[in-house]
Amino acid sequence: MDQLSMLKKICQYFDNNPMIGRLLNIKAKKNTDLEELKAELASVIRANRGIKPLQEDDFALNELSLLTQVLQSVFGAINIAGLIIGIFALIVGMFSVANIMFVSVKERTNIIGIKKALGAKRNIILSEFLFESIVLCILGGIIGLILVFIALKVLTHFSPFEMTLSLSNVLQGIIWSIGVGIISGFIPAYQASKMDPVEAIRA
Repeated sequence: MDQLSMLKKICQYFDNNPMIGRLLNIKAKKNTDLEELKAELASVIRANRGIKPLQEDDFALNELSLLTQVLQSVFGAINIAGLIIGIFALIVGMFSVANIMFVSVKERTNIIGIKKALGAKRNIILSEFLFESIVLCILGGIIGLILVFIALKVLTHFSPFEMTLSLSNVLQGIIWSIGVGIISGFIPAYQASKMDPVEAIRA
C-alpha cells in the first residue's frame, strides 16, 4: 500500500470515528522545509485557537512518514510471526502427508505387486504415488487459502485497511503445496517403486 492510499484510508477511518476531532490534511510542495512548515502551521493553529504563548498545544502535528514507519514495523513483525507459524505448519504438514502416503503404500502393497508383475516400471509406480501426494497437498493448500481469504475479510471488516490475497500470494501457496507434496511423498513413493513384485503379492 502506497502512502497516498494509506492516507486516504486513515482519513476515512478518522472521519467516520465520532470519538476523534477534526483533521486537517496538508501536502507540502516539493523541496519544502518540513520543520519550517510545521512551525508555521503550529503558529497559525495556535492563533486560530486563541492559545496563549505559555500554554501547551491542544492539537498534534503528525507526519505521514512517521505513521508509515510505525505501520511498516507492525506489519513487519506480523510477517515474521506469520513466517515462523508457516514454517512449523509446513513441517507438520509434511509429516502428516508422509504418514498418509506410508499408510497408502502399505494398504496397496498387493496391488503394487500385481502392477509390477504385469510390467509396470519403477518410475510409473514412483510417479503415481508422487502425483497422489502432490494432489493431496494442493487440496490442503487451496483449503488453507480459502480460510486465509475468509480471515482477511473478517479483519478488513474491523480494520480501516483493506487486506486481500494477491495473485502472487495464491501462486506462492500453490507452489509451496507442490513442493511439500514432492518432499513428503518421495520416500513412500520410492519405497513403493522398490518393492519386489513376488513379496508384494504375498503381503
